[in-house]
This record gives sequence, structure tokens and C-alpha cells, in this order.
Amino acid sequence: MLFAIHAVDKPDALPVRLANYDAHKAYLGDTARLPVTIVMSGPLVSDDGSTMIGSLFLVEAPGRAEVEAFNRADPFAAAGIWDKVTITGFLRRQG
Repeated sequence: MLFAIHAVDKPDALPVRLANYDAHKAYLGDTARLPVTIVMSGPLVSDDGSTMIGSLFLVEAPGRAEVEAFNRADPFAAAGIWDKVTITGFLRRQG
């Protein structure tokens, strides 16, 4: 099943995000041990088109519990960057 993870940063979290960026990228780069496959992911940005303000993931997983565990284990979650995280099932229609 596909799931969308929409994570919005806390206000003024950019310095903490940048300090944890390499660990976050390393975590996402080695998901073979996890029951979650990243279909696509990337930062949410402000209207200026470059300032990172959150994260968006589209993942495939057996169920919600695996997605929640995947998200909790992300270094960004451990660093407390995200203000609000929403995990929602997703049905692909196109693309």
C-alpha cells in the first residue's frame, strides 16, 4: 500500500534541519533493512522556492505501523524538527 507522509517543520527549525541533514540523507539512502520502500521524497519549500520548511514522502509499505516506525526512526524526528506529521494512505491514479 502507498502512504503519503507530510511533515511540517517547527518555526525556526531550519538550523536544526541543516545540522541533521547528512544523517537524514544517510538514513533514507539505506532502507533495504526496512519494510518500507521510498517511491519519492523531498523537502517542502516556502514560496521563495528554496527555503526548506518540511518533508514529503511517498512510500510503499505493508501497513501504517511500518510507516509510523519508519518515520519515528528518521533523524529529523529524533531531532524534533517536525511540528506536525500526517500519514495518509494514498491510491495512485496517474503517474
